[in-house]
Amino acid sequence: MHAHARQRRNPHLNRIALLVAAALPLIAQAQSADDAGQDIQQVKIRAQKVGETTEGSGLYTTGRDRTATPLSMSVRETPQAVTIVTQQRIEDQNLVTVSDVVNNVVGISVNQYETSRAGFTARGFDIDNLQIDGVPTTFEQSWSAGEVLGSLAIYDRVDVVRGATGLVTGAGNPSAAINLVRKHADSKSVTGNVEAAVSSWNGRRVLGDVSTPLNTDGSIRGRVVGEYTSADSWVDRLKNKSQTLYATVEADLGPKTLLSAGYSHQENRAQNPMWGGLPYFYSDGSRTDWDVSKTSSADWTRWPTSYDNAFVSLDHGFDNGWKLRATYDHGDRTGDSYLLYLAGVPNRQTGTTLDAYTGTYHTKTKQDNFGLQASGAFELAGRKHDAAFGYTHLKQEFRSDSRAYDYGTASTAVGNFNTWNPSAYPTPTFGGLSFYESSETKQEALYGMLRFSLADPLKLIVGARVTDYGKTGRGLYTTAYRLKSDHEVTPYAGLVYDINNNYSVYASYTDIFQPQNLKDLAGNNLDPIKGKSYEAGVKGEFLDGRVNGSLAVFKIEQDKLGQAGGMVDRDGAGPLALEPYYVASRGAKSEGFEMELTGELAPGWNATAGYSQFRAKDASGVDFNSIYPRRLLRVFTTYRLPEAWSALTVGGGVNWEGRTYTVDPTAPANSNGLIEQEKFSLVNLMARYEFSKNLSAQLNVNNLLDKKHFTMFAAYNQITYGAPRSASLTFKYRF
Repeated sequence: MHAHARQRRNPHLNRIALLVAAALPLIAQAQSADDAGQDIQQVKIRAQKVGETTEGSGLYTTGRDRTATPLSMSVRETPQAVTIVTQQRIEDQNLVTVSDVVNNVVGISVNQYETSRAGFTARGFDIDNLQIDGVPTTFEQSWSAGEVLGSLAIYDRVDVVRGATGLVTGAGNPSAAINLVRKHADSKSVTGNVEAAVSSWNGRRVLGDVSTPLNTDGSIRGRVVGEYTSADSWVDRLKNKSQTLYATVEADLGPKTLLSAGYSHQENRAQNPMWGGLPYFYSDGSRTDWDVSKTSSADWTRWPTSYDNAFVSLDHGFDNGWKLRATYDHGDRTGDSYLLYLAGVPNRQTGTTLDAYTGTYHTKTKQDNFGLQASGAFELAGRKHDAAFGYTHLKQEFRSDSRAYDYGTASTAVGNFNTWNPSAYPTPTFGGLSFYESSETKQEALYGMLRFSLADPLKLIVGARVTDYGKTGRGLYTTAYRLKSDHEVTPYAGLVYDINNNYSVYASYTDIFQPQNLKDLAGNNLDPIKGKSYEAGVKGEFLDGRVNGSLAVFKIEQDKLGQAGGMVDRDGAGPLALEPYYVASRGAKSEGFEMELTGELAPGWNATAGYSQFRAKDASGVDFNSIYPRRLLRVFTTYRLPEAWSALTVGGGVNWEGRTYTVDPTAPANSNGLIEQEKFSLVNLMARYEFSKNLSAQLNVNNLLDKKHFTMFAAYNQITYGAPRSASLTFKYRF
């Protein structure tokens, strides 16, 4: 198939749409039956209101969320596509890392282009920041391996908002926001759990989580979480070890004042990681077909990373119902990599002609965030409305130092890659650290949002953020630069109309900006790229908020994208001093739709099902970021058997991804350069048996059918295989 061929329509799309459309009225009927009191037991269950914290709820939904906007609203009230991955779902699917969550949420995906590094994507664009309790934590994807492998042990849930999120995140791409919501020390009695798990490739995992009051009346409470993991891999020689420690304290300073503070440490140690992937083409133009255990690393390679985070927050409620919240967050990330990169196109018979490169870098990132927010209700024209106003300040410092290396008299030739032996490749002699690259980023912003109740069923949400952005940087091989964007305005507008007790329709517009280090003809920096996000849809909420359904259509447009305009002699030094200049133009456009149904469909039956599809083209009409899947199907369900079999819960699901591809300009001339992963499905199963109310055992099997699949670099003749079939067995004791 030609690389620029028009995307084929999913033959099952109409069926999926019909299923979702049929399911929503049926659930609405169940809600009506529940209200009528036809099932007494079900009515008692429904009487338990859905809260914001998901621990112990047993649900796949939550009551409130503030990831999309500063206002605390339900999923139905939020005029953007929102997915909540609750603690119950994390446990059921045995999701251990942040990447595990991203691989199981509709509309977003992981491009695992190396064994220890990956990119998160949504709607065709990179996701370039994560949030922790709503605080943006920007990370340099090219330098960091810690975020994508970060443990979920310290988080209650993960909130995902798709589309532009500039109002709450500041600068970034119009893709999505991923918010990791911490566990709280909110128990006034001693509670907790311990877990022990074994898994494929010698995997071992132990976890302890204890909450306790720290004084007699429970007004001061503490919580400690610790986790340790160790595992080999389906990739030869690759080993990973991680350690996580989290401690937090909450104190009721008064009936309406809460002080929270805590610290977390997450450490990952990858031994023999791959830097880059495996060759896709042989020099004769034919395709390789490596075993999934094939590696390009050497025994001396390693990549340890760590992330330390300290935080404190103060919440105070006033008698008039308004709330004031102040937060401070400090984070330190470090990495120390010793890596080997193999590049080129090997000969099919001899396996030769690959080149080797060594990279050794010590990186350090320091980030400080301060926030102040006031929120509450007010009356105007005889109606009650909501408002939130705030101030945020972010400062991030990044530095990378590299090491010189010398192989001495040892041969550095790769030799026959077909018979590659990681133990045989020599260890370089490394020198001391020297400067490689640094940057400093500051963002300071004021924001405000109002939700007007225009009528009982109609809400208008309007808001804006004004950001002062500055970034300076320099590098060993790059010219020093300074980006500055003052008073950058990010608007937000949404309209939500309640059709009845179950259904709402909505429309929204928001945008996000991304500074660009490009100069125009006059030598001035181009204005930031604007990512404009338009969205409309219908949402349903059923069974007292225990089930949420949605159907959304969206369009994202980039504006002011810098494109090459020509060459200019800025200093009058002649043709040898020509520099490129750029002009602002229209950039990429992404259009598509998403549908999702999540919640407790009946007592004991939890389910989540979602489908997303989009088309993404640049200004010339050519597909961009085609290595990211355009179509995704995510389905998972569990059912607790009734009566005598009630100790047993069974479940399963499927993750289906559409075709991805790229065209490699460096591919052999006798090939078409097309690197392609056809559509594929990964089938997953689970079963849990509760021996008592305290002790349970859970079995998870992933990629049951052992489907071979890979992800890819954009244009480097390299692929990285995903995990084959694996299994894990987890024992959990609650007290």
